[in-house]
Amino acid sequence: MASSQSGKAARRPVAAAAKSRPPGRAMKGLTKVSRVPPAAGTSKVKTKAAAAASKSGTVTKAPRAKTARAADKAVAAPKAGAAAKTRAPGKAVAKPRAVKSAAIDLAAREKDIAREANADAVNRSLDLLEALARTGPVPLAVLAERTGKGKTATSDLLAILRARDFVVQDETDGLWRIGARWAVLGNAATEQGALAATAMPCLAGLGNATGENVYLRVRDGLECETVAIYQTDPLLRVYTEVGAKMPLHAGSGRLLLAHAPEAVQTQVLARRLQRYTPSTRIDPTWIAADLHRIRQRGFLITDSEVVAGTVSVCAPVRDASGQVIATLLIGAPSLRMRPPRPRALMPLVVEAARKLSTALGWAADSPVPEPANGPLDPGRPSAATGTVAAAAIGAAIARPHSVFR
Repeated sequence: MASSQSGKAARRPVAAAAKSRPPGRAMKGLTKVSRVPPAAGTSKVKTKAAAAASKSGTVTKAPRAKTARAADKAVAAPKAGAAAKTRAPGKAVAKPRAVKSAAIDLAAREKDIAREANADAVNRSLDLLEALARTGPVPLAVLAERTGKGKTATSDLLAILRARDFVVQDETDGLWRIGARWAVLGNAATEQGALAATAMPCLAGLGNATGENVYLRVRDGLECETVAIYQTDPLLRVYTEVGAKMPLHAGSGRLLLAHAPEAVQTQVLARRLQRYTPSTRIDPTWIAADLHRIRQRGFLITDSEVVAGTVSVCAPVRDASGQVIATLLIGAPSLRMRPPRPRALMPLVVEAARKLSTALGWAADSPVPEPANGPLDPGRPSAATGTVAAAAIGAAIARPHSVFR
């Protein structure tokens, strides 16, 4: 009995000691008991590391965290791949849009090229016609040189224009000239007032710059006719209207007579000339000499030659061939045109006439046709040839036909 009781007594302290063990050792014992065999595919090195950690009493949470991150990555990788696969159809859809946009750009570029080619063909045709108008009947080589194009291109354009009767070629010498169909277009342009419509911006600019009325007149047989007027001063002005007739030997008409064919000049001066005011010149000899002076100067100033108390400052207007077809002038009461104002306004009038001539196709550097009564004096430059600046014209005015002598 005694021995059994002493054995129980001996075992009680051991149980108490076991209960009094620190928590770490208890965790260590639990770790050993709960340890599971390593999963397939894990290395022995990792198992030994885990065993060492368990003996030291540390908790092996880091490998588990890494395993969780790896698992998250493994789960996220298929999602990313799926997302990439879902974006692939979108790229496939965008590719046709790019192709469609490139096709639209190519079509627009082709339209621009075709438009430029058509405009170039029209410009070359017009250059060719203007060259024919200036030079008269000429061979193909001269036209190609004047227009700056090759003989082949020039020949192709001439063939098209000849098919429409706008140009003709002489069978004997092969020279090219303007066709008769242009007469129909010229008459239509005259009837529709093409010259007046083209001149109106130039007339308006000169009128606003000077504050005076501006007129455009052309020769009609043995008289001159007003075809356009720009009025800036309706209160005190020289009265006239579109369609009004004026003489050629007096006033602004004398500038048109100076550039008319010699037959027209002879016919006018052979008639009995009418005197409109005391300042009207009716001596044919004086008028013939003055026509030569007008061609030399390139402008004209008159005072009270047709209507008493009026002054006109005139300059010639040329067409594409260089021929004088009109006169552009300022007409104002002499109360506002006392010297030196007419001389000061002359450069403005000449510049406006030059702009209108350019709008009608005349080039300032092109040669001026020889006047009907002989060439210009080579010792005196002419304003019509563009060799004298418009601002310097007023200093060289000679006025044997007016009160400004």
